[in-house]
Amino acid sequence: MSCAIMQPTYLPWSGYFNLMASVDDFVFLDDVQFERRSWQSRNRILLDGREHLLSVPSVRANREATIDVIEIDDSISWRESHAKVLDAAYRKAPHGPDMLAAVLPCIADRTLHLLVDLNIRIIEALAQLLFIPTRLHRASALGCSGKRSEHLALICDHIGTNDYLSPLGSQYYLEKDNFSTHHGKRLRLQSFSPTPYAQRRANSFVSHLSVVDVISHLGLEGARNYVLGKTS
Repeated sequence: MSCAIMQPTYLPWSGYFNLMASVDDFVFLDDVQFERRSWQSRNRILLDGREHLLSVPSVRANREATIDVIEIDDSISWRESHAKVLDAAYRKAPHGPDMLAAVLPCIADRTLHLLVDLNIRIIEALAQLLFIPTRLHRASALGCSGKRSEHLALICDHIGTNDYLSPLGSQYYLEKDNFSTHHGKRLRLQSFSPTPYAQRRANSFVSHLSVVDVISHLGLEGARNYVLGKTS
């Protein structure tokens, strides 16, 4: 079995789902420190041919607060705003309605008071659209201790795997911590590079947007192939 571990982010980009689709078990790393103004609470879409940032407001918490306890600030009407912007951005895209039908109900659900619940609900809906059968887990429910690479290794132990696929950007600190040597894990590095596709009203390709852009322009089968790296 293989495993990948990643923080739950808002409307993740296609590389996030490539990582998820490449392993048997995927763990949402929600028991680490929350970072304001990070992808944990925001992401980019394409609006009128240009990138547009969507951010979910959160109730201010102490600096040591972990992702799994961060509350959404619904005193701000962000849900209606995000829904309107997403609809305006993708309603007329070739496959926009499919994406909107999956994502908008998640955003509108006011019973989702925690940011982590919102993010994971959206990720689950998008993973279902992309036909990704990977088993999903929350780190906060596993009760693993340790910091940095030790924490990741203990999560792998709990899942029952020695095969760890590292997301893009994590290679440096894992190699610095001698992840493979110290913890007896097989460390593999994700290999995913987004390729250009036709985007409505864009003069040139805008890369690294939320996967909702990929789904809206390529359709479900096309987006799945894109996420899996099967582009030609």
